[in-house]
Amino acid sequence: MDTAPPPPAAVEPIFRDATDADIPALVALIESAYRGDASRTGWTTEADILDGQRTDPAGVAAVVKSPDSRMLVVEQGGELVACCQLEHRGEHAYFGMFAVRPELQGAGLGKVIIAEAERTVREGWGTREMHMTVISAREDLIAWYERRGYRRTGQMSPFPYGDERFGIPRRDDLQFELLVKELA
Repeated sequence: MDTAPPPPAAVEPIFRDATDADIPALVALIESAYRGDASRTGWTTEADILDGQRTDPAGVAAVVKSPDSRMLVVEQGGELVACCQLEHRGEHAYFGMFAVRPELQGAGLGKVIIAEAERTVREGWGTREMHMTVISAREDLIAWYERRGYRRTGQMSPFPYGDERFGIPRRDDLQFELLVKELA
């Protein structure tokens, strides 16, 4: 009889708020999902459009410590496998810093996380709308969010060129598009 524990993807996810002790692991997770060769294992990589960092300990700590934000941590089998930022912005909530371990991407965990994030802000803050910004060149990622009920607004904001805290662009046409979903 096989007594080995199931792989992390087969274990029910556990959601909790991040603590200061999680910050180094969260930075590593977010970086692994978006930057460098390791990120190419998954489909959310930005390695073809951005070099440098995606975030840093100060950026993650600011979310963890803010009274208007939560960094939702997702664990499976005792391991940190995903996270997302939730920020209360009055009438709506903002969804950001969404990362799933590259080797677990594409297996449905992201759908579970975004549904939990939406439930959390609806029940916890009473917000009826979720906002996020996505690099407009990321058509595959935008299409994924559209399948989850988010709509493109056409409202663009500039990429912070010259601020290496957000990465080093490999192209000169990057901008963010606001996506919005009304929460039932």
